[in-house]
Amino acid sequence: MAVGMSSPRPAHTTAPRAAEEKPDGSAAGPDGLGQDDLGTGLDPDDLPDGLVVADESGHVVCFNAAAARITATSRADAIGRPLETALPLEDLKGKRWWALTDPYGGLATRNGQPERNLLLPGGREVLVSARYVRERPTGPVRRVVVSLRGTEARWRTERSHAELIATVAHELRSPLTSVKGFTATLLAKWERFTDDQKRLMLETVDADAGRVTRLIAELLDISRIDSGRLELRRQPVDISAAVARHIQALITGGQAPDRFRVRARGPLPDLWADPDKVDQVLGNLLENAVRHGEGTVTIEIAPAPAPGANDETGTAVTVSDEGPGIPEESMSRVFTRFWRGSKRGGTGLGLYIVKGIVEAHGGTITVDRGPGGGAEFRFILPVSMPAYLV
Repeated sequence: MAVGMSSPRPAHTTAPRAAEEKPDGSAAGPDGLGQDDLGTGLDPDDLPDGLVVADESGHVVCFNAAAARITATSRADAIGRPLETALPLEDLKGKRWWALTDPYGGLATRNGQPERNLLLPGGREVLVSARYVRERPTGPVRRVVVSLRGTEARWRTERSHAELIATVAHELRSPLTSVKGFTATLLAKWERFTDDQKRLMLETVDADAGRVTRLIAELLDISRIDSGRLELRRQPVDISAAVARHIQALITGGQAPDRFRVRARGPLPDLWADPDKVDQVLGNLLENAVRHGEGTVTIEIAPAPAPGANDETGTAVTVSDEGPGIPEESMSRVFTRFWRGSKRGGTGLGLYIVKGIVEAHGGTITVDRGPGGGAEFRFILPVSMPAYLV
């Protein structure tokens, strides 16, 4: 036994065995623990997490397939061995975990250990939690049940958060540096500049401040989408007029009028949605088509069956371009965070937000290859008319 871990209660058998006859005459499984021992008829190998069970003598009687995969220890090498030998865990300070926790000889009121990061041999991290099974509240430990989980999902989440922080820091640094530089220059040398020079610098400061404001708004949207707290203020929305406004804004910004083609088919149903959020979706999709696509940008508006409804009608908007399009292998990642279709800038958060807004309305959004070879985004919003108007 490991130093510091009290000797467990003597076993009923003289030596642990990988498989033995159970009291009812049936044989235990090759992992030493039969299906009925779990109380559910479930095979331990069916569990997605690692499961290690030690009996009252402190020897391993169950070591499922997930545990073998996570620890890189074969079942044959684990069954029948002392728990601290089959599962040699250390805390992040290098101290042996079983000697610290002492499940068999510690306080009789303890019933387990909460999940925590521990280290396997070689320094591999694993999430471990333990349950001490007693026949009565303060009686001796009959079994120690240990759950093991890999840390890959947690690391992916932490990396995602780190990427978000890095993206925000990068996107904020450039405009704030510009704002700081121009304002400091104007304050120090105001009299030396002409009115036209002052106006140019102030316009640059205003544009960079707007960029910072948009980024902060994106971050707030992401927070609300992830937490399910995105608020919608539904009103009647004229989707055709909204599309026309965005096209006019792009033309005013320097785009050629003949680059846009709008097609409206059939009488559209009255749409109840959040107009600001719909503007955000349209603005993002049209800006992407202009920035990353080529040729004519086609916007088609038409009635369509609402998602998930048999008899409700919705409104479908399709935005397509004639550019290189999106590679097939990337289409599944288009609506994820930080996806960028090209190296032409952007935070990679816009389409993630677009998907969240559309789904908050009860709609759907898809991406495909357009008739002209470019990208084609299509979203459908249900009518969502308030109940008192139905």
